[in-house]
Amino acid sequence: RWQKIFMFPLWSKMAVFWNKMFLTIIVLLIVLFLDAIREVRKYSSVHVNEKAANVNTSAFDHIQMKLFRSQRNLYLSGFSLFLWLVLRRTVTLLTQLAKEMASHAALETQVNDATEAAKKYMAENERLQEALSGKGNGKKKESTDKTEEKLKEEVEHLKAELQKTSDAFHKAKTEVAAVKKQSEGIRKEYDHLMKKFEQLQVGGSGSPCKNCV
Repeated sequence: RWQKIFMFPLWSKMAVFWNKMFLTIIVLLIVLFLDAIREVRKYSSVHVNEKAANVNTSAFDHIQMKLFRSQRNLYLSGFSLFLWLVLRRTVTLLTQLAKEMASHAALETQVNDATEAAKKYMAENERLQEALSGKGNGKKKESTDKTEEKLKEEVEHLKAELQKTSDAFHKAKTEVAAVKKQSEGIRKEYDHLMKKFEQLQVGGSGSPCKNCV
């Protein structure tokens, strides 16, 4: 399914700008995250100083509201940055998996073709052996012996090619299994992080705060 989706022409056009867009969003999220850290440190120190100075309630509530907003921005920017990196890694793994599946299908086709060719040459070899056993002419036997030797060499060559293709097929199958396992781990980790993010959003929306807008 993902391979069919990635075959759309739209993705080939977006791939040119994908890295630039990714780096731009990463820089933007990092700036927002650092700004949120600065705001949290700023209003935390002001909150402690105002609480120690015993100022009026409205000013204290205003500072507390600012502190809550800066903490909320810190959580949102931090999780957005992390989830964006996870999304980039997931897309990379899906692309690798699609390429491995395509190479896997190509290797299967090569293996089937080589097997059919080997069976064909083996059948021809058997027919020549039967013809040799039925006819004892010297010259014909010589030519058929040469033909048989050539066919044997071709069969051995095809067997070697078949073995190489089979080894490559098993290697590709192992790589595809590893990529699938890694993609499954990333997906589970992404679902786990999304659950934590939803819990933090529910906890943040239920925090007591006066005059919060």
